Amino acid sequence: MPPQPRLLKTGWAATIASLLNAESRSEVQTERLYDRNFAFAFVAQIGFVLANTAMMAQYPRWIGFLGGEVNSVGWITGTASIAGLLLRPWIGQWIDRFGARAVWVCGFAVFSAGSLSNLWLHDLGPAVYLCRALLVVGAAIVFSCSLTYVTHLTAPKRRVEAIGSLGIAGFVGIVFGPFLAEQILSAQRTRAEFEAMFIGAVCLLAVPTVLVLLLKRPASESRSSTVNLTEFARTAWRHWPGMIVLVQTSFGLCITVPFVFLTRYVDDTGLQGSGFSKVTLFYMCYAGWGLTLRIALRRLPERFGRRKVLLAGCLAMSCGMLSFLLVDADRATWLVLPALLTGTGHSLMYHTCTALFLESFPAAVRGAGSALSMIAMDIGMIGGAQILGEVAYHFGYNLLFVIVALTTLSAGGLYTLASIPVWQERLRTAKESSL
Repeated sequence: MPPQPRLLKTGWAATIASLLNAESRSEVQTERLYDRNFAFAFVAQIGFVLANTAMMAQYPRWIGFLGGEVNSVGWITGTASIAGLLLRPWIGQWIDRFGARAVWVCGFAVFSAGSLSNLWLHDLGPAVYLCRALLVVGAAIVFSCSLTYVTHLTAPKRRVEAIGSLGIAGFVGIVFGPFLAEQILSAQRTRAEFEAMFIGAVCLLAVPTVLVLLLKRPASESRSSTVNLTEFARTAWRHWPGMIVLVQTSFGLCITVPFVFLTRYVDDTGLQGSGFSKVTLFYMCYAGWGLTLRIALRRLPERFGRRKVLLAGCLAMSCGMLSFLLVDADRATWLVLPALLTGTGHSLMYHTCTALFLESFPAAVRGAGSALSMIAMDIGMIGGAQILGEVAYHFGYNLLFVIVALTTLSAGGLYTLASIPVWQERLRTAKESSL
């Protein structure tokens, strides 16, 4: 193996990197995808998403417990997400500089600090923005690292499958994360219950941390020697992925509905009722169906094309948002319909969109590409959470759903127009090769 660039001697990432140095001498080959390392990454992702979705789903209720309305949910979530947005360039370069595994463990630590810091909150003062920001930054680090790591485990032609397969772990976490949180929180939702949820989220990260420490370095992972904003900007400009950025941003807007506003929507519109929790019902249908589709259709992008699958996902997501208009207190169980449709959209959109986004970034700057991809999603979530929170507060939730649906349809339409030259060129090439 060629000698590795000399690591910096200071800094938290360098410290973790030195602890992992022994494992880095044994590199992962790229001939296979589903090996020991992918299995460890997969299980670690399940553990983290369990904790993260539990927090994302129930944090709006925590804000409500502290005295906030739905517009406060939007502002706190959106403003805190700015921290993740601003740090994304450095996160990507830290990954390229120190390796995904080293920074991954640091992401767990930041998320844990954010979760535990909520134990000292008693009102909606400035501290709540810091607590939420730590959760956002921790999640940003973890997702960027896991995404970058699995793209190094396989050949480019199976990259969509690798990202999609890792996404299956995400769906498993979404199925059970909010459910576990609801087992802790009663209808009265006391402070002690919220505190137990924050501590429990940290405990869920114990196994993922051990598994990440046991991962080996992928053979295709190289180490960059620069960590600065100027270099990130140059890399982004040099490998700019095009119109797919707009679709990724619209996907970020879409996921504010299930992961920012859903619990408040259920509470504010009287959908909770009696019997089985409607929040748990939504997430189980959303993620359970998305998980089923992701497994059954994991090779669909290879057969029919990533762009076509992505556009089908945009259409399904838009229809899912509009189907929320059919749900009210008298038809609370109809929440299953938007859950299934938006779950379909998520299942088809995320991995195809991310793979198309990363296509122009070579292995040496894959971390920067992953960071730029997440920045696009962050922009959708930041503006979306703040604007949609105000829309829901002043005009009701139905207008919120219509705005998200129309935005997604518009992004998909523009990407379709941008894809026409690509499809024409491929059709011409296919005709020439058949002669």
